[in-house]
Amino acid sequence: MGKHVLLIEDEPNIIEAVSFLLSRDGWSVSTHSNGHDAVDVIFLKRPDVLVLDVMLPGRSGFDILAQVRSTADLQGLPVLMLTARGQLKDREMAERLGATRFMTKPFSNADIIKALHEMSEV
Repeated sequence: MGKHVLLIEDEPNIIEAVSFLLSRDGWSVSTHSNGHDAVDVIFLKRPDVLVLDVMLPGRSGFDILAQVRSTADLQGLPVLMLTARGQLKDREMAERLGATRFMTKPFSNADIIKALHEMSEV
């Protein structure tokens, strides 16, 4: 069985595209589309890798990442931050909060698959 990824993203087109891409690559994909209860969903789904959008309704991906990294059971979870905001300050914030990888939209299919494979091998 493939590894499990949880995609927390609010754009339907990105959810559909990434889910299809990762499923085709052998991943089991779960999705969630808001920040309100994202940490609860992470606990419920227990993914091997988390793909987290920065701009979400209800709560930012940065806030979610900070809570993930401060929660003992989730500290080792590999997190790929996705964002349309590719400024240096966003990348620095993601790194400071403990993101494993940072990727800007639009991204190539090959890049996201490569990143997830590398992150899941750690």
